[in-house]
Amino acid sequence: MYKILVLFFLTILIVHSKEIHPTYKLKSMGIVNDFVVVKNKIYIANNEGTVDIFDLNSGKIIEQIVLNPLTTKLNKLVPQNIISVDVINDKVLLVSIGNSAYRNVWIYENHTLTQKIDESQKLTIKEARFIDDEKIFLATFASEIILHDTAEQYNLYNKHISQSTMGDIVLSEDKKTVFISDESGEVQLRELESSKLLKTFSSQNVDNVYHIAYAKGILITAGQDRRVAVYQDGIKDYHIKSDFLVYCVGISPSSKVGVYSKGEKSNLQLFDTKNGRKTDELVGHSGIVNQIKFINENELFSSDRGYYVYYWELN
Repeated sequence: MYKILVLFFLTILIVHSKEIHPTYKLKSMGIVNDFVVVKNKIYIANNEGTVDIFDLNSGKIIEQIVLNPLTTKLNKLVPQNIISVDVINDKVLLVSIGNSAYRNVWIYENHTLTQKIDESQKLTIKEARFIDDEKIFLATFASEIILHDTAEQYNLYNKHISQSTMGDIVLSEDKKTVFISDESGEVQLRELESSKLLKTFSSQNVDNVYHIAYAKGILITAGQDRRVAVYQDGIKDYHIKSDFLVYCVGISPSSKVGVYSKGEKSNLQLFDTKNGRKTDELVGHSGIVNQIKFINENELFSSDRGYYVYYWELN
């Protein structure tokens, strides 16, 4: 009787799981590296030296931030590759790759572009995020974390935190702490103001953690070990085993719904974060997924190493 009941409930779950296709796609001017959604706008950074700003009501580009091209040693003009973008109070934070492969950091405000850090400082910045109107947090491939004051133009701290290559960073909702992953499989939780180490998450991944997502006390990781780790406050940690490298994860604002890139076709698998139960699948990507961002419980955007950002509606 027990086996019959189990089979019955599994059948219900399979029947109610479905494939969801994107409602629409937004095409960037170049290959998408990063994007951020703020109110009714999406800011898309690409490898052609632009940040394309779309109005989400019309689906059209309403503004474009353009960096001047670089001049190579052979006197050829090449676009700057913009690898990170963030927004606060209509200020846009950009990170681009310079001629020497070191990074340039820019702030765009009132239609004016100002360089805050140039490649002469020899930083290999992977991501940059606003903490407030004046302070920005920088994370480098060399596992340095930097809190930089853009008004006074100095570093509040510059700290090397690991011998492993940086994986990903995500700020807590209140921007008081930051989660940092690396190729060791660990995730560090640090206080932003002081850089103090508060906690280490290391029980579920055994290899490089490519990407992380966090909301309301739940941390999700995407691992080279084909694991999606789930760390929950007060509840036992667990992981979901995938059949392919997991490159990207996302989490809904309430933390109830998780999502991870799945398989060679880069479909996105939704799951219940409380128990790991898989639900619907998002189908439509054509390359390795690099960003997944919920804007509420029923809508999210995602991108891969292509020209499009995909919009999905969940029932």
